[in-house]
Amino acid sequence: MNTIAEAGRKGSDVRSDCYICIELRKSGGIKIELVSRVDVLYGKSIKNIIKKGCEYFGIENAIIKVEDSGALQFVIMARLETAVKRLGKTTRKEFLPEMLECAKYPTKRDRFRRSRLYLPGNEPKYMLNAGIHKPDGIILDLEDSVNPTEKDAARILVRNALRQVDFYGCERMVRINQIPAGLEDLDYVIPHNVHVILIPKCEKAEDVLLVNERIIKILKGKKKTVYLMPIIESALGVINAYEIASSAENVVALTIGLEDYTADIGTQRTIEGKESFFARSMIVNAAKAAGIQAIDTVFSDVTDMEGLRNSVIEAKSLGFEGKGCIHPRQISVIHEAFAPDDAEIQKAIKIVKAYKEAETKGLSVVAVGNKMIDPPVVKRAMKTIEHALSIGRLQENWMEN
Repeated sequence: MNTIAEAGRKGSDVRSDCYICIELRKSGGIKIELVSRVDVLYGKSIKNIIKKGCEYFGIENAIIKVEDSGALQFVIMARLETAVKRLGKTTRKEFLPEMLECAKYPTKRDRFRRSRLYLPGNEPKYMLNAGIHKPDGIILDLEDSVNPTEKDAARILVRNALRQVDFYGCERMVRINQIPAGLEDLDYVIPHNVHVILIPKCEKAEDVLLVNERIIKILKGKKKTVYLMPIIESALGVINAYEIASSAENVVALTIGLEDYTADIGTQRTIEGKESFFARSMIVNAAKAAGIQAIDTVFSDVTDMEGLRNSVIEAKSLGFEGKGCIHPRQISVIHEAFAPDDAEIQKAIKIVKAYKEAETKGLSVVAVGNKMIDPPVVKRAMKTIEHALSIGRLQENWMEN
């Protein structure tokens, strides 16, 4: 077992985090050396959290150095737990913060997923106010944005964030690591009201089934649905897209990661996107055939709003219903570009009214003008109306007007 271990971050550029170093000793009890910007107001509280954690983990003699940069309680608890486990103590104990009411809301299968904001799983400063920007979903990322040496710390921090951070109704998502490493991530997040698990570099249906098998084991018979969003990032994944999309009932969306995909096929990603047209079309068709949502990749230039808008318009024209984003400023552009325009709304109203009228008359055939309307068209029209209602482009009494 190690005698010294550390966790967290320190430095002048660090915010909402803390650094903790534990040095075990043979006697002398617990000595806490605290440096904090808010020592006068919260120093006593920080020390009490550390003392409580030491007692919980059975640490009786240690010098604990803490450099606090405005960390909230759930962050301090996560950093302390990480340091304790890095000591090599054989404990499966979790130093869990209280599950707050703001973290208990549910999701639903068919909700809007126009935007999903990626947040590095080991950076608490990005988590605290992310929900204010109102993306449809927030992704706490355990994969590419986390240094391999910090994977253990990120799991614990993300777990605690799921219990205490108010995401203001955003869908709560976690991107796990590539299978099989990602299966261990599930142990940390599944019990804490995560709504959607993103499965990176998914190449076959078996990847989805392995994730579901682990989720069932963790839930131990509890009646709770955790939804899945496989990410296709290779040529093999593209070829197997429908198999993946239809592999389980709790798969709600299929998305694509173009950085890894283009690397896999040996080319470069371009603005025009000719190199990925086949793959993106495959994702859309596989998703639609499986009856789930198709979600487009991220737009990586956070300064090019016009380029983002054009990218969303193109994605919408291909059949995508959402897009990833890596900066809050991208969210409003994505929502606006995915919104139905007046012509789309009026067409949807005509279709639904015609359907309702035919239904009232007991007719089996529905027509708008000289065009026959089948159920998938009506379903799409209803979704357009629901979207227009949600963004205030249509009033609740639209049927009467």
